[in-house]
Amino acid sequence: MNERTATSMSIMVVDDEKVVRDSLTQWLKEDSYDVSAAADAKEALLLLKQRPWELALVDIKMPGMDGLELQHRIRDASPSTTVIIMTAFASVDTAVQALKDGAYDYITKPFDPDHLNHLLRNLAERRTLSEENRNLRERLALTAEAEPILGMSSGIVYALDLIRTVAPTDTSVLITGESGTGKELVARAIHAGSPRAYMPLVIVNCGALPEGTLESELFGHERGAFTGAHYRHKGKFELADGGTLFLDEIGEVSPRIQVELLRVLEEKKVTRLGDTKPVEANFRLIAATNKDLAKEVSEGRFREDLYYRINVFHIPLPPLRERKDDIPLLARALVKRLARSMNVSVPDITPEAITRLADYDWPGNVRELANALERAMVVSRGGDGRLRPEHLPIVATTHPARNGNSPRSLAEVERDHIDHILRETNWNISRTAMILGVDRSTVYNKIKLHDLKKA
Repeated sequence: MNERTATSMSIMVVDDEKVVRDSLTQWLKEDSYDVSAAADAKEALLLLKQRPWELALVDIKMPGMDGLELQHRIRDASPSTTVIIMTAFASVDTAVQALKDGAYDYITKPFDPDHLNHLLRNLAERRTLSEENRNLRERLALTAEAEPILGMSSGIVYALDLIRTVAPTDTSVLITGESGTGKELVARAIHAGSPRAYMPLVIVNCGALPEGTLESELFGHERGAFTGAHYRHKGKFELADGGTLFLDEIGEVSPRIQVELLRVLEEKKVTRLGDTKPVEANFRLIAATNKDLAKEVSEGRFREDLYYRINVFHIPLPPLRERKDDIPLLARALVKRLARSMNVSVPDITPEAITRLADYDWPGNVRELANALERAMVVSRGGDGRLRPEHLPIVATTHPARNGNSPRSLAEVERDHIDHILRETNWNISRTAMILGVDRSTVYNKIKLHDLKKA
């Protein structure tokens, strides 16, 4: 065997002829393979019990248990072991039967060392590719796993329930909530739980791009389509084919692009700028906005047909000020994540700092909380490893008045909370009752008591 290989593939040679065993073992060891030999099936099965083997070279004609039966026993005991049958010309028909039973290939005696070397190299490459594919699938699975959405408040529990419901489907989803509430996190969770999880999740921030740039980013363009278009460019619609397209801040899209977007959603085809031939774009749409799109529709700034096309399934996210009980859990999780990215040990958060965090209304929501904690971790370096109130930004160390009002009565708090849950559930009385932990009649009584009206 001429060319040497760096592989250390383990090979078990099984043949009752000593000269065959010895010559094969010598050739293979010269090519740096890890080799052992067995004189019959019984010895081969003992070797198989001692350690795993990547390849078994098995003679088809042996006293006692023949190669076909040994092949079956190897398959049962070690499914990952590849079998190559060795046979004389007169037994080729039997070797073909072995192929039908799952053997990788067969070689005929007397052996051509170059042919055997080529066969083993091909097998090693195939096993390497198979291992790389397995590792890639595992990495993709880890990548597809979305960052957990933390919280036990009613609004978050409700959102998680909705995510679990809609993720396995192909339904379009609209996520609403203030900036910084975690809309992209929800989109990632939906994608990770969908059949499209191993395909791309393509994210476009519609509010960050001017109209012309957004159009090119979404639709792509051909070379020469406009000044500066020196190369063909695939748009986000194409890149999301087979996967999920997340359009963040969709309320910022201009009326002209709204029309084009609606057409793509209906036809599942897209035409690049400067081209006339449409290409397939089979993606799932998830959109998000911090605007009241229903109001935008009523005031003529957002197309009604597009609104109903993207709002098939609605997931509302509560602001952080309405889920204060989640702040300790969120803060500690954010600190752990920040510690990993900053390559520092995880600091403790003092009870006083937690109280300060819970006292603030966080207009920037979870994003603002994360920024405040990152700053605290930077300025606390050199201390005792604990985050204290004085490490927090000055804005988070005050106790702001709630929208300038004096403290509210219990009745006002109850009214606002029930109204919030009703709006989150789109006035679904049964769902509202379940979240509030009361019966339907209690919800109806509270609606009447507080004179709540459906918007």
